[in-house]
Amino acid sequence: MRKTGKMWLVISLVFAMVIGAVGCGSQQPAAADKADAKKEIVIGLSFPAADHGWLGAIIKNAEDEAKAQGVKYIITTADNPNKQTSDIEDLITKKVSAIVMLPIESASMTPVAKKIKAANIPLIVVDREIESDDFTAVVKGDNKGIGINGAKFIADKLKGKGNVVIISAPPSSVNTLRTGGFEETIKAFPDIKVLAMQDGGFQKEKGYTVMQNMLQAHKQIDAVFTLDDEMALGAIKAIKEAKRTDIKLLTGAGGNKEYYEMIKNEKDIEMTTFIYSPLMVKDGVKLAVNILKGNTPKEKVTVIPANAITRENVDKYYDAKANY
Repeated sequence: MRKTGKMWLVISLVFAMVIGAVGCGSQQPAAADKADAKKEIVIGLSFPAADHGWLGAIIKNAEDEAKAQGVKYIITTADNPNKQTSDIEDLITKKVSAIVMLPIESASMTPVAKKIKAANIPLIVVDREIESDDFTAVVKGDNKGIGINGAKFIADKLKGKGNVVIISAPPSSVNTLRTGGFEETIKAFPDIKVLAMQDGGFQKEKGYTVMQNMLQAHKQIDAVFTLDDEMALGAIKAIKEAKRTDIKLLTGAGGNKEYYEMIKNEKDIEMTTFIYSPLMVKDGVKLAVNILKGNTPKEKVTVIPANAITRENVDKYYDAKANY
């Protein structure tokens, strides 16, 4: 009986140890899952410095959306491609969860996208594209559509005949697509002549200076195609100061509320713009968070249509409280 009792005691102890071992083993994955669930999301936000209002609104909208999503973020701004590249390399070193980038220049920022991909960090590109497919998603406006629709608007209003000047932008996919779309489309109207094209730097002040130069150089201008609302605001200031009455049409792009007000109130010049809102960065931040939660978008590229905003529909889009 003593041997039997000892034997049962040994068996019971062994059995208890096995059950305990199995129990501990089953708890380890659960603990790991819990740790994974609590893994902190940190979004790296990399943008050009806010040298004009649209970029300032991009930065503010990105911060607002990161806060709304309840995630931490590290924001960097740069005034040249080397600085932006360095900023992003630092974000990679910090092992951020994802990066939302608006490239200063398309070509210059393409190499660092490869480094982001190699680090297995999701990259969401906003606005200006890069020259490779080393990204997880892109959110952009219809840059070529802005050029096409701008040309159609001018050609229609001028009835296929007149002189046009173009206030363009610094080298980037934005400039290439908008000016390219315009030039390709306007070719169908041989009696419309493009007199000049000059870079206005996406800035009101530079747009003003460029327009002054064009007014001095050309006695008859019927329409001004600008790539940006702020440059258009500078252009109309120059036109008004010069008291030029030959210019009947002015276009912009971007969603500037001051420009929206002028579309509504300006009587002498018919003004229009095309949707290219800085709110697009909010979609970029949302995409980053959704991707990190395992929700991969169906489409890798999201394009916001370049719908025209005119006197007739401007009230639908105007928001006095907008960041831009």
